[in-house]
Amino acid sequence: MQPVVSLNNILVTRGDSFKLSVGRLALQPGLIYALTGANGSGKSTLLRVMALLTPAFEGTIEFSGNKTNNPAQQRQKVTLVEQSPYLFKGKVIDNLNYGLKLRGIDSNERSRRIKTTLANVGLEGFEQRQAKELSGGEIQRVALARALALKPELLLLDEPTANIDSSSLQGYESLLRDLPKYGVTVVFSTHDPSQSQRLGDQVLRLENGRLLSSPQQRLDERRNLYGT
Repeated sequence: MQPVVSLNNILVTRGDSFKLSVGRLALQPGLIYALTGANGSGKSTLLRVMALLTPAFEGTIEFSGNKTNNPAQQRQKVTLVEQSPYLFKGKVIDNLNYGLKLRGIDSNERSRRIKTTLANVGLEGFEQRQAKELSGGEIQRVALARALALKPELLLLDEPTANIDSSSLQGYESLLRDLPKYGVTVVFSTHDPSQSQRLGDQVLRLENGRLLSSPQQRLDERRNLYGT
């Protein structure tokens, strides 16, 4: 099976204090990868490298077997949702429409995608809600819907539950577990080892900017836990 994205001999340096080094990493379609490591280990940097937002000083990134010789075209295959996502002023529908308009999606298709993705994240009927009136959890879900509406092949989530209160955590984690059924491969970062075990099909671990080893398969454990 062809990987969604492959990283080869990636090196990112920042001054004399930080270096991110990834020898080889190939992400397979339809899986959830949990990216773990202590604060400062390079999780956010690696996500931004995969999103083509932070350039690597060395190495190559290939999406579906194609080298990134056209970054603008390749960038459309991947979407990053930041830990504290920014919503534009106005309504929820305005936030979801923005990226779709930039990609030239016609109005009927935009309306269909917006309605579908809001329902998928548990916000059916939120189109006309004002962004400034949303709770922290609702903002996170709108940002996720905005990303899914673009139909990326690779969805990157930086600490997606950091702003979710404890009463909503279980429901949001259930939503994250279901994301591959919408046709995306998911990488999410977390500093919580138990969360990586609950949600990740495979676990990636960074330590001091270095990817320690090949992903450890979590599929059997997940089937035992959730029957999927």
